Amino acid sequence: MIHFFTSAASNYLPKVRLLCNSIKKYHPEVTVHLALPDRKPNWLDLNNEPFDNIITVEELDIPNLKPWMFGHTLVELSTAIKPFVVRKLLSFENSEAVLYFDPDMVLFSRLDDLLDIFKTHSIGLTPHQTKPEKSIEAIMDNEISSLRYGVYNLGFVAVKNDLNGNAFAKWWSERLYEFCREGLNQGLWTDQKWIDLAPAFFEGVKVLKSSRFNVAAWNITTRKMEGSLENGLIIDGEPLGFYHFSGWDSGAHKVMASKYQGTNRALMSLLEWYEKAETQDPITSSTPWAFGFFDNNEKITKQHRLIYRLRPDLQKAYQNPYQVSEGQCYFNWFNWQAHLEHPELVGNIENQGISTENLISSYRQGAIDWNLIKRYLKRAIFDYKYGYKLSIKTIDIIKKSGIKGLSGKVRKMSK
Repeated sequence: MIHFFTSAASNYLPKVRLLCNSIKKYHPEVTVHLALPDRKPNWLDLNNEPFDNIITVEELDIPNLKPWMFGHTLVELSTAIKPFVVRKLLSFENSEAVLYFDPDMVLFSRLDDLLDIFKTHSIGLTPHQTKPEKSIEAIMDNEISSLRYGVYNLGFVAVKNDLNGNAFAKWWSERLYEFCREGLNQGLWTDQKWIDLAPAFFEGVKVLKSSRFNVAAWNITTRKMEGSLENGLIIDGEPLGFYHFSGWDSGAHKVMASKYQGTNRALMSLLEWYEKAETQDPITSSTPWAFGFFDNNEKITKQHRLIYRLRPDLQKAYQNPYQVSEGQCYFNWFNWQAHLEHPELVGNIENQGISTENLISSYRQGAIDWNLIKRYLKRAIFDYKYGYKLSIKTIDIIKKSGIKGLSGKVRKMSK
């Protein structure tokens, strides 16, 4: 049995449906799974969806799951779970191979030639580029980007259920458990950069260079698209296998495609089709990411995640960082201590929106926010360093401007 899967949160379902419908159209014989780095919403009914199965993040047997998830943004988590899903699907009875497709992909023909690689290879990868660029501008836009983000595009990966394929999946999951980061300054870009090492570490890696696979804005410069949606799209003389609409939501995809192939009617028609087909569902688009908020519905910021990820002591002390209570919890620790212990990340009292005036009082249409005052006074009581800074700054303002001056400052700040 062959398994296809994608990974996406609930709000990405319009794209997921397009992908899965295309898989079912051309490969009805495979089993299609949605890996959900999210909680399954009540409205999601598998009977009405074009995928056969849902695998939630809780089903992946990932150690220390809540602390691990908390340390990741949505993009990081969606990519970090991929090798764990591969391993799970490879463990299924009669599983022959697993293929991953990004949710913003669509199939346009059967992929039998791709599946044939498993006769001789264990791992299939698609490079961002398969031919050298010819202009300096395209080199900068595409080849240099590949040097930064990774040679291979991990919108697609194929893994056979053999010793080599399983060893690869295990290695990949171990690396992503610790290092699935959007960190170009650290030489990382989620799951992609690690795969630059795969051909050196593992035998049986097939680099898929066919122009019909993983066509995208970053390689359309060196590929010729012809035909039409009605009669079939052709890439360098072959049927289009699958197209990658990466960067669609930001508008980057259309900008780059128009820049290099704006006169190609076949390509422009394809992009027009996707824009109409990828219609937003009000229910899905309004569904927030379940792991994007603390239990009190306060939004989790990148600073919350980064500091928690950097501090094993905090992970040990607050094993459920999402939980909020009156006493000791990560939410309160961050509000009371983060700016003191990590000013380089969240700033100090003066330069990161935690001004002394803010901490004394907040005005909402001329009224004092007493809950905020209570929160910061409590913080001052339990944190003497913070309380000292607060009192010194308050006294300094009163000396210079008096009580009216202090009042005026907080009112002006709150506007």
